[in-house]
Amino acid sequence: MKEGASLTNTRNNRLLRIIAGGCVVSLMYTSTLFTSIFSNKITEEEELQKIRQLALSVDHGDGTCKWMPPAYEIPEFLNFYKTIIAGYPSGDKRLAYMQLEGLTGWSAKDEWDFEFLGMSNHPFIKVNYPHHEGNWVWEDVGDQVIMVLRDMRQSMMEYHDILWDIGYAKTREEAYSKIDDLYRTVPPHIEQFLKWRDERVMDEIHWYGWFIDYWMEAGLLRDIFTHKITTTEHWDLLMNSEDLNKKGVKYDTIVGNTTVTPVYDPNCLNNVSGGCQPVQVISAARLYDLEAGPAEGRKIALALKGKEGIDQYLIDESVWECIWRELVVNKKGYKTFQDREGLDQRDYNFGPEMLEEMVIELTRLIEKYSSNVPPDNWYELQTAKDLVDMLTENRASIELELVEVNSHRRLLTEEDFLGPIEREKRRAKSLALILKEKGKEAYLSERKLDDEDFSDFFAKVERDLLKERVNKHKQESLEREAKRQNQKKMWSKTSA
Repeated sequence: MKEGASLTNTRNNRLLRIIAGGCVVSLMYTSTLFTSIFSNKITEEEELQKIRQLALSVDHGDGTCKWMPPAYEIPEFLNFYKTIIAGYPSGDKRLAYMQLEGLTGWSAKDEWDFEFLGMSNHPFIKVNYPHHEGNWVWEDVGDQVIMVLRDMRQSMMEYHDILWDIGYAKTREEAYSKIDDLYRTVPPHIEQFLKWRDERVMDEIHWYGWFIDYWMEAGLLRDIFTHKITTTEHWDLLMNSEDLNKKGVKYDTIVGNTTVTPVYDPNCLNNVSGGCQPVQVISAARLYDLEAGPAEGRKIALALKGKEGIDQYLIDESVWECIWRELVVNKKGYKTFQDREGLDQRDYNFGPEMLEEMVIELTRLIEKYSSNVPPDNWYELQTAKDLVDMLTENRASIELELVEVNSHRRLLTEEDFLGPIEREKRRAKSLALILKEKGKEAYLSERKLDDEDFSDFFAKVERDLLKERVNKHKQESLEREAKRQNQKKMWSKTSA
């Protein structure tokens, strides 16, 4: 038989199976409905079929599909193999869990929803943990982990406390005009503000690597800033301290030269049936890429294939790419970070010191996970190979930017992320110019500002911003719950 005829017959046979399956489902639904009319009860089977009719993406049987919104109300009687979607705080995880939702028809739930709305049976759990903007509140319902990775530079831009919470303000004046409700004390000098902001991002660079280590090493406890294996006592301080900078939780002060026995987070040991080490590492950038995206989306689908309780809801493999295309190309579903306006990759520049720090941290991670030395043998794992590939690509782009900055092809302004050393150099030049043009009195007056201690002020800024974000998460949780309730009402009307 010719190949074309064989392909046509295969497609026709598949269409017949889909039609026949639809007839069987229809007969089952009619039979169940008939029973429920006389018994005046809605059976579990009927409830499930109502939900699936409204929430399941449609496989047309010819390689095409139609994305449908997932079911937000999840029946408690279903037994799912559940997936944790872990990622550094930013907009990177949304498209990944949208893929999971489109592939199965079941919705994801944010860790903050568990915090404010309580436990539920959602099969996909989106988390920032162990970052301080996350909390392990989903108890022991996770079974496996997918880690979603955004490039370091973009993560610093997207997440950094000031940028994230005040709409990407570039100057101190604009920043404080947008967060006036948070604190009404007199703001510090602009130099103090920018210096604090730079130091905060320098710390965040190490949080990024620490986050990756936590999941790749299945919850091994490490210090954020030195990456040394740490004690339970020190870990608890890192996780619970209101002082989010390194001064209050310094490793040398808390642990010192003590010999530390490796300890794992009890949540990973006891509350994830398949362990915390990711079964897939997903690149957020590649997931959006028109060429690399389908393969990255396929990795997400493969994480569900063969998993008890969820595989049966996974749409046919022939339309996995179609689901990806519906979400990425046709823009179905929620808005993602790619849809946000007002921020461009080049809107903020980083000084040499910061770019070099990023390269150092990325190099540490690359060397670690490309090693095949016992007992870890990292590079035998496909997840480690994927991670190293992503980090290497990220490092190359940052190294290129460093060349542009050092050659002055990319010019820096005072409001950019200069880093402590570069900012101090510029401050010294500024003071020298004031001395030359305005005299000693003006110089001393300006120099006095540098000696003022605003540590308490910025500690309060940190706490207030975190409270503001928590309130924002709570509001978003309530909005998602309202959406679930509206969908539930729609199902009730459909069955009436």
